Amino acid sequence: MKLIQTIKDTNDRLAEVEGLSFTEQETKGTPTVTLFPEERYQRIMGFGGAFTEAAAYTLSQISEEQRIEVIKSYYHPTEGLGYNLGRTHIHSCDFSLENYTYVEEDDKDLRTFSIDREHKYVIPMIKDAREVRGEEITLLSSPWSPPAWMKTNKEMNHGGKLLPEYRETWALYYAKYIEAMEEAGLPIWGVTVQNEPDATQVWDSCIYTAEEERDFVRDHLGPKLEAEGYKDKKIVIWDHNRDIAYERAKTVLSDPEAAKYVWGTGLHWYVSEEFENLTKIHDDFPDKHLIFTEGCIEGGVQLGAWHTGERYGRNIMGDLNNWLEGWIDWNLVLNEQGGPNHVGNYCDAPIIVDTQEKEVHYNSSYYYIGHFSKYVKPNAVRIKHEMDHHSLQSVAFQNEDGSIVLVVMNETDVAEEVSVVLNGESCRLTCEAHAIYTLVI
Repeated sequence: MKLIQTIKDTNDRLAEVEGLSFTEQETKGTPTVTLFPEERYQRIMGFGGAFTEAAAYTLSQISEEQRIEVIKSYYHPTEGLGYNLGRTHIHSCDFSLENYTYVEEDDKDLRTFSIDREHKYVIPMIKDAREVRGEEITLLSSPWSPPAWMKTNKEMNHGGKLLPEYRETWALYYAKYIEAMEEAGLPIWGVTVQNEPDATQVWDSCIYTAEEERDFVRDHLGPKLEAEGYKDKKIVIWDHNRDIAYERAKTVLSDPEAAKYVWGTGLHWYVSEEFENLTKIHDDFPDKHLIFTEGCIEGGVQLGAWHTGERYGRNIMGDLNNWLEGWIDWNLVLNEQGGPNHVGNYCDAPIIVDTQEKEVHYNSSYYYIGHFSKYVKPNAVRIKHEMDHHSLQSVAFQNEDGSIVLVVMNETDVAEEVSVVLNGESCRLTCEAHAIYTLVI
């Protein structure tokens, strides 16, 4: 059995330690977490992060050796976090250097469509990540806004809506993006309909009601991708917060003509931690899937902060315990300011690159994510576990090789004892204050 730990106020970061083994010892008086490998739930796709222009540009500001080291830190299957998923933005998002699109003004036939801009920073980063990973990366692509001329407010920022007369053109735009990326050698696994369709942002944004999203998928995006030869591409709805995710999913997925095109629902972590809403979606639509598509620490860089890592741990556990299958972080890398971001919406990232000092900083969030992504392998299955401890949090899986992975987290200020029970045997684990543990059995 392997035990890996990350503990605040120590040097332990994904540190493997010796000394735990199962015995037929008595567990009375100690809270327990009991594993039931025979009871199985969802299959896990994997973990990843977003290849934003901001991330790729930031990495271009340091030496090639440092740049590849950062990419390895995420995507190498053993030396890094073992990432296998990624997200891209279809033309600009707030973490781009500016607003931009792939077509000229009023080009209704999309004759000028070109992703040349992405060849400068984004595509090379994805290709290097793939090389480091040693296999294809599952890429999910999201638009933040249609071109300004397709919208009611005639700008990419500040919300607005897609004009009805451009629904078909906009649907074709997704297909053109998939085609161009695949011509560049990068297969696209799927697309989301719209990033955060319920939020009017000062950056690239576009509003869809649940009914508008349903109708766009049913009448335009689904049929258009099929007609263009992309029937196998997954369509993910919502791509927004958990708070009203169930209501959105219910409106779209209750329409069988729309639902036939939809792979599943995408979630963000802002606003709320109502993890139970994922189970509500799963219970009503068990043939559909759930994927986490974005989360980050808002408000700029927080080097050395510990609560940031704990937020990641808590959210990953909460989602995975409620039927989530894949988990994609937001920016893989940001600069010392928490950008670049063309409207100053600065955020934190698990890896911060100081482009002035040419230094790379690893935040607590990097290590917390690693407690899942390094050990819960693609195609692992979540298994049943019962935790009777009042303050510890946990989630459990079984990998394809039969190994069992248990992640336990302690967000409290005091050390806590727990006995891990499997097949009538147990081992005792001391969970230090503000620490996370991964047991591989």
